[in-house]
Amino acid sequence: MVCPTCRMRMPQPSAANRPKLRFDDEVRFLSSWLQKPGEMGAVSPSSRALARAIAAEVDPGTAGPVLELGPGTGAVTAALVERGVVHERLVLIEFNPQFCTLLAKRFPGATVIEGDAYNLRTALNGGEQMPYAAIVSSLPLMMKPLPTRLRLLDASLRLLAPGAPFIQFSYAVAAPIPPRPHRYRIHSSPRIWRNLPPARVWVYRAA
Repeated sequence: MVCPTCRMRMPQPSAANRPKLRFDDEVRFLSSWLQKPGEMGAVSPSSRALARAIAAEVDPGTAGPVLELGPGTGAVTAALVERGVVHERLVLIEFNPQFCTLLAKRFPGATVIEGDAYNLRTALNGGEQMPYAAIVSSLPLMMKPLPTRLRLLDASLRLLAPGAPFIQFSYAVAAPIPPRPHRYRIHSSPRIWRNLPPARVWVYRAA
């Protein structure tokens, strides 16, 4: 389901309102996790430090839309906007219908899709808008079997412009999708300690 969007730019939350919004989002995350713990890899949104580290891997000057998988309440999405990606370039695939409604309100002009990001072709329903300038994933990949992770990466790399990144964060020490030099290249950020739990950003590009 594609949520209705509009072109009117909404004011961004002030610094004074951010703590309250953060608290509200943490309550939403925890509530969703308690209802369906198997579908969420975290009990709180990404920290501002992690969200900025993820967004830093996206070049806003590269043409094309930016696809975000599992944006949740939009912590990384907000960092992408702060980075210079306008709302109209954002395509957000989120499984949770309540989060979809929230994302459509927070990022008017973005395309918000309620669907399963692990099945990209079905979720996008032919509206791939290829090639993408970047794909950003906050999906709990380590909770999925390796073949599922590999299928997601392969599908994502086919949607990307040449050299464009697939970006995934993980709490694990090892790469969430193991190295396969003949198929893709990997680099990672230093561990980001200002996140609970600490995380690392992994970037994949087609070989």
